[in-house]
Amino acid sequence: MTNEESHDHNKLYLVVWFSLLALTIVEIYLAYMTLSVTVMLLTLLFLSFLKAGLIVAYFMHLRFEKSSLFWTLIPATLICIALLSGFFPDSMRILSLGQ
Repeated sequence: MTNEESHDHNKLYLVVWFSLLALTIVEIYLAYMTLSVTVMLLTLLFLSFLKAGLIVAYFMHLRFEKSSLFWTLIPATLICIALLSGFFPDSMRILSLGQ
């Protein structure tokens, strides 16, 4: 690898890293906004999937392996959905106790 190729890779990783940092700042900003629960969850889930895709594609070097990227994100998505469906009933129970 020549010095120029190394510089290009470093620049790409820095762009991805700053993109991840910007997405994290947006997520933190959204956490302090008063949005409906549905809008907040959908927005944060979309941003999280975007961040996960960037991390898997660039830092795990699966950018050119489309099937590996697909099979990495699908199980994680299913696990998140299963966990959320398990925790949401408890959160509704806690809300009803406060009344």
